[in-house]
Amino acid sequence: MKNLDPRRARWIRIRMGLLCGLMALGLGGVVSGAYRIEVEDGDAWYDLAERQRQRRLHITPKRGTIYDRNGAPLAESVEVPSISVDAVEMLRGIEEKYIPMRIQQYAERIAEALSLPVEDVAEKLGRRRRFAWLKRRVSEQEVENIRALMDRKQRYPVRGLVIEGEGRRFYPNRELAGPLLGFVATDGEGKEGIELSLEHELRGNAAEVRGLRDRSGRLIFSEGIADEHALAGHNVHLTIDKGIQFTAERELDAAMKTYEALGGSIVVVDPENGEILAMASAPGFNPNDYSTSDPASRRNRCVVDRFEPGSTMKIFSIASALASKSVSPSATIYCEEGRMAIDNVVIHDTHIHKWLSLPQILAQSSNIGTAKIALGLGEQRLYEGFRRFGFGDLTGVPLPGESVGVLRPRGRPWVQVETAAASFGQGISVTTLQLAMATAAVANRGRLLEPILIKRITDSTGVTLAEPSPRVRRDAIPAHIARLMSEMLVAVTEGDGTGIEAAIPGFRVAGKTATAQKVDPATGRYTDTHYVASFVGFVPAERPRLAIAVVLDEPMGGTYAGGSVAAPVFRRVGEMALRYLGVTPRGSVPMKLSEVADPSEDIAANTYQVLSEARAAAPPASAAAAAPSAPLRSGELRVPDLTGLPQREAVKSAASLGLDPSVEGTGRLTRQEPPAGTVLPKGSPLKLIFEPPT
Repeated sequence: MKNLDPRRARWIRIRMGLLCGLMALGLGGVVSGAYRIEVEDGDAWYDLAERQRQRRLHITPKRGTIYDRNGAPLAESVEVPSISVDAVEMLRGIEEKYIPMRIQQYAERIAEALSLPVEDVAEKLGRRRRFAWLKRRVSEQEVENIRALMDRKQRYPVRGLVIEGEGRRFYPNRELAGPLLGFVATDGEGKEGIELSLEHELRGNAAEVRGLRDRSGRLIFSEGIADEHALAGHNVHLTIDKGIQFTAERELDAAMKTYEALGGSIVVVDPENGEILAMASAPGFNPNDYSTSDPASRRNRCVVDRFEPGSTMKIFSIASALASKSVSPSATIYCEEGRMAIDNVVIHDTHIHKWLSLPQILAQSSNIGTAKIALGLGEQRLYEGFRRFGFGDLTGVPLPGESVGVLRPRGRPWVQVETAAASFGQGISVTTLQLAMATAAVANRGRLLEPILIKRITDSTGVTLAEPSPRVRRDAIPAHIARLMSEMLVAVTEGDGTGIEAAIPGFRVAGKTATAQKVDPATGRYTDTHYVASFVGFVPAERPRLAIAVVLDEPMGGTYAGGSVAAPVFRRVGEMALRYLGVTPRGSVPMKLSEVADPSEDIAANTYQVLSEARAAAPPASAAAAAPSAPLRSGELRVPDLTGLPQREAVKSAASLGLDPSVEGTGRLTRQEPPAGTVLPKGSPLKLIFEPPT
């Protein structure tokens, strides 16, 4: 630069400055752009990159299984193949002008393989989407056809087809308990029945799984599911017994065909704990093929349908009257020789009688006798009695669409004729489940239980999450009134009672028939051609194991009476269920009505009276006491063997020795705690357990 002309050197310096300035500006622009991309817009560009290289799949967990009480599956999920298409992958590398022709060619081949309309397949391919269902839940042959199209050994393989495993709800017992279970739709959501009401428990938790795509868009998983069990739905164990359910549905279907009935329902309950052993509704449907079924056949008539119960309500009318002491158990009622006018209505009896006792009113199903008892009880107390038995209220069973029935229309009190009609089941409506639970309350010493349908809920590893226990809603009637009603109801199935067709050989059956007229919707009046036939009862009468309600809607075929139509169904279902449960006949010796009817036979009062008499008399020790085999200390005694003694004698003997007896049950002594021969201090408690002679 020193040897150059000063003007030229200055010009060179100017050009170098300009060049450096331009380079600095360029570098500044690059840095500024990089800053904007990396810092200011970095999140947006990162998301774009992630969307391009990643795929997100929503994983639907396996739906929980529904079991019966013994672990037999009633509904389970199985994996079946479905066909989807990635149209972008299928058309990759094809020139744009040839794409319409290739779409048509591929559509024809795929449509032939899957037996689909060509137009539908072409329309889905024309959208050029990454995912689209072609056909869901395909057959094995269709899977083989798709595999043949995808085979790379052929000249023109079809790319982008995917065979995916998809969960499908399967009901291995076909129509068994269909209306109770409901079904699962194609979208995986439960519809109707248990599938709907326990959707949250059964469905599980959906999860999103991320993965990487290769240059062709194919998914390469980079993340798996941390815990498959955390996603799976819970398993539901019902109280339903598959064997009893099958028998109930078989007998109900046979009765439906025999008597050409419109519909029917059966509920079988364990009266001791309220567990529902069977809930049958007819006509039914096959949940595996629900799309071809009539919506009416998917209705669970046991909880949805309400009907006028007829004479079965006489049980609860008379029980309420006895509990309120408005009528005596030994009373006789004048039944007006079969015809009685109330206001502007005439009440008739099918069987004409003058005087009838309470058991005869039930056995002969006298409307007039029951109406007089109800009028003596009063409108308000009769209504309250029905409510104590659970009528006019939800039972609480976890099923959708449960009806509460109707007691008082529009909530107003009954007038006199309505009170009389309600006492024998007209002008009110109930459900089959309500009838079954109210009958079970009579069988269970007057305690109304909540029905239990869900025995327990477990997770996919078998851990129990919930296990409902029996719960008493209220005491409907006192225990001694319940025992009295049991003996009265046995008369219905014996002798000339209306329910003799329900009698089971070797067992005493307590029950009640009903033949209720239906209201004609066109006229608003009762019709003489359409009826609801029903029978409710429990067996064995002394120690009930089953409470059963049978209802048939509009039976024809020459007869419609509950004693002829519904009672035989009760007998066949009860007979099978007792054998199935291992209950053997123990005879059918009746108890004396006076024993169960007399309020003085209350256990607590009777025990107190006997103890007072024994302590006052202070007689020598009972001969029933066992001779001591070893010397006793002062103040000690050996427990005698009192087995087989009646209640009064057993209590008197124990008290005379200086023991403090407590009583459980009625009849004769079958067990004592502590057992005979035990050495105890005087004044020790002795538990005496009695059972009826039967």
